[in-house]
Amino acid sequence: MDKNTVIGFLLIAAVLIGYSWYARPSEEELQAQQEQMEKEAAAAKAAAAAKKKEAAKKSADLAMAREDTTAFFHSALVGTSNDVVLKNDKLELTLSSKGGTVTKAVVKNFKDKDDKPDVTLFEGKEQSLDFSLEGKEMNLSTQDLFFTPSEQSDSTVTFTASDGQGHDIVMTYLLGPDYMLHFSFRAKGMEGLFSPKTKTMDVSWHEDCKQQEKGHSFENRYATLTYKKVGAGTDYLNETQEKKETLETPIDWVAFKSQFFSAMMIAKDEFSSGAKLSSIPQDKSTGYLKKYDAELEAFFDPKGETPTELEFFYGPIDFRLLQSVEKESRFGKDLKMERLVYLGWPLIRYINRWFTLYVFDWLTKLGLNMGIVLILITLLLKAITYPMVKKSYMSSAKMRVLRPKIEEATKQYDKPEDQMQRSQAQMQIYSQYGVSPLSGCIPMLIQMPIWIAMFNFVPNAIQLRGESFLWIKDLSTYDPIFQWSQPLWGIGDHLSLTCILFCVANILYSVMTMRQQRDQMVGEQAQQMKMMQWMMFLMPVMFFFIFNEYSAGLNFYYFISLFFSAAIMFILRKTTNDAKLLAYLEARYEENKKNPKKKTGMAARLEAMQQQMQQQQEEMRRKREDLERKRNDLNHKK
Repeated sequence: MDKNTVIGFLLIAAVLIGYSWYARPSEEELQAQQEQMEKEAAAAKAAAAAKKKEAAKKSADLAMAREDTTAFFHSALVGTSNDVVLKNDKLELTLSSKGGTVTKAVVKNFKDKDDKPDVTLFEGKEQSLDFSLEGKEMNLSTQDLFFTPSEQSDSTVTFTASDGQGHDIVMTYLLGPDYMLHFSFRAKGMEGLFSPKTKTMDVSWHEDCKQQEKGHSFENRYATLTYKKVGAGTDYLNETQEKKETLETPIDWVAFKSQFFSAMMIAKDEFSSGAKLSSIPQDKSTGYLKKYDAELEAFFDPKGETPTELEFFYGPIDFRLLQSVEKESRFGKDLKMERLVYLGWPLIRYINRWFTLYVFDWLTKLGLNMGIVLILITLLLKAITYPMVKKSYMSSAKMRVLRPKIEEATKQYDKPEDQMQRSQAQMQIYSQYGVSPLSGCIPMLIQMPIWIAMFNFVPNAIQLRGESFLWIKDLSTYDPIFQWSQPLWGIGDHLSLTCILFCVANILYSVMTMRQQRDQMVGEQAQQMKMMQWMMFLMPVMFFFIFNEYSAGLNFYYFISLFFSAAIMFILRKTTNDAKLLAYLEARYEENKKNPKKKTGMAARLEAMQQQMQQQQEEMRRKREDLERKRNDLNHKK
């Protein structure tokens, strides 16, 4: 490491330290931040206390109402809770007559993390749903009422709560052929109990989202509270931190989502603006991913002429399945339910939506193992990008065979102050031989969206869930070769074999890439490349700490992708004849000498840039000479 490099690193460190010192908050700012944090904590504590007090008051009022035979809906406030089961071949829902809502949802034919044959999305108090009506002299919550079931079958049930005085609340459920549950809510004979301005009712929905997969932290990355804005696309709350948000626009639906399963509530007449949504990540020890809450306002007709209509989806998050289930909706709206499958931001989503999905569907229909599917997708992508990879390699090979000529042309510029002349001479050689140094970089950059697209696609592909390949028991989660009880910082509680293979492949590929780059560099560039090697080796180490928790399918894809990339580079190196390539460049050089106007593209631009730089340097030289001459004249006169 030379003196200039050491000085450079010291200057960078000084700048970072100086900026950190300069940007640190003052004592006043720290005090203000502390006061703000204390205010927020006090406000949260006060809100919790007020909520607790309100709950206690409501409980006391409810107890009094149950004792008072003249209380509104007294007959529905007391009773016995009974379960009603709706089921088909794919879904089993348990509804309770207390509150008249779903208390358990079981998705059939999907093994859970404990190898049980079905997945239980929630049960008991893990999910709650309450419809609240605010009257002129009273408030009514469905979760406090006991309903009487009628018209019951495997797919339908009607719940009725009555006060015996002609006031009824009727809720009807109809389970479709797969994962869609249709729901209607109607208040009968209660028109005079509400304000004429009443147009909505409050809907309070809560869920403790259960961990369904083996890797808690990885699954938690894909567990989100997602919603769809009316007439627009979908959005979601931040998945990594506690987030509370009040929406300014109405929404069509809200979904409580884990990595591969979701509960969704859809409104026929939309949920009003002002919806309050909350997502709170949970610790691994709890067995839950998030605490979800949604405070909504739904359409309500106090006359009872038009029912409030909702639809619920309880099931797996599969792109094609969601598209087909949406067709069963009775609301005639473009719900974009498939957006529950996150495919990346716009450009990446476009690649996954119109390329990766179709290829994946085609290969899956062939009945192939999912590991083989990933290999075939990798091969197909490599075949598509091969022309770009070859162009990039040939650009590097051209610079490699021209290296002796460049070293000869630049050997006289061996001083640090000759850097500009050295670069000009190098560009001169490239221009004369029609070689573009940048042409090797651009094709490689074009491949980056594919890597990012697969990074978003593979973890969201439910088809990989529970699929084994070679030593991998489940491609959708990590594949441990060693596990221990107490998590270690930065690593967790296991070592993933596919992650190790990916990182080792990354190191080997980096070695090949650095060797190729070093062969084409001259002078100080080659020395700098040697100093940068340790940074290239550091990247795979960083990847290990990042990807050890990631799914085996994603790590396996990256491992295979790097393996084929290295194989392609090796084959190109073995099949490239440096002597023939140099002869081809010499022929181009002679052709360019005879036809200087024929130069086009990057070579022409490089030569133009070089000429412009030379003109600027010549102009600066003339100005310096003029200043020096004038200074000498003044000194001579004195």
